Amino acid sequence: MTRTTSCLAEIRDNLCRVIVGKQKQIDLLLAGLLSGGHILLEDIPGVGKTTLVKAIAVSIGGKASRIQFTPDLLPTDILGGSIYNQKDNEFLFKPGPIFANVVLADEINRASPRTQSALLEAMGEKQVTLDGRSLPLEKPFVVIATQNPVESHGTYPLPEAQLDRFAMQLSLGYPNGEELKAILYGQGGAGKLNEIKAVATLPELIDLQQQAATVEVETSLADYVVALVEASRTHPSVRFGVSPRGALSFLAAVKAAALMAGRTFVLPEDVKQMAVPTLAHRLVLDTKSKYSGVQKESVIQELLDSVKVPR
Repeated sequence: MTRTTSCLAEIRDNLCRVIVGKQKQIDLLLAGLLSGGHILLEDIPGVGKTTLVKAIAVSIGGKASRIQFTPDLLPTDILGGSIYNQKDNEFLFKPGPIFANVVLADEINRASPRTQSALLEAMGEKQVTLDGRSLPLEKPFVVIATQNPVESHGTYPLPEAQLDRFAMQLSLGYPNGEELKAILYGQGGAGKLNEIKAVATLPELIDLQQQAATVEVETSLADYVVALVEASRTHPSVRFGVSPRGALSFLAAVKAAALMAGRTFVLPEDVKQMAVPTLAHRLVLDTKSKYSGVQKESVIQELLDSVKVPR
């Protein structure tokens, strides 16, 4: 077993010890982490979103921070700012919680759109601009945001520009009866966080991300990805389809999925596996489709069914 394989297996094992019965979602989350992208977890409260993010931070041995988004949160509460030091007669920069390897943006859609947008530069450029200076963020850097459904009381829908900066959107969902019973008997949940430890280092994670970036994509599969992206722009229910940035995130996630499967090349199955989590949240449906109940995930599935798969 190579170090790549063992490292991924150990991280996955840590997460599965904390979150019971969500192996598929955990694998998708790890693929997003290897692709270097940011993850949005949308779900009802209390299913383990925050616990999962904390387990990731522990597993990779990185610096973690948590930002609780509230209606009165200000951009400076995220980025930091300069504080005047009377003793030295100068301003000192106090970094905000954005300066970490794993940033948990908890209930991101409870903050105002102005505050939500404070994350845009950090997520897109992996730097922040304060007092006219551009400050780079630590590597690796990933934002894992959680949000409650927009129908919940006191929430603001995320702008399309910010949604497009998330590599993928996932949902954990309710545990089934047996999984819930295991949680009740202490076989998972927040209590397990104290039992897991770092199984990888930050340089190892960076190396895994670099390996994922070098996974080979045969020409016909690149054409398949392009065809799916272009089809999203002409679907009758879609007003705005997948952007070029979305296509890049899609391909990066596909490569990461191949690496997690122990391969150095992409197969059509990798493309199909990553299509819904990486593309659905980027679609903007037209008004008629939106209010008639058309689901974005269903649109992506229609594209997968209609676009020819390369042999």
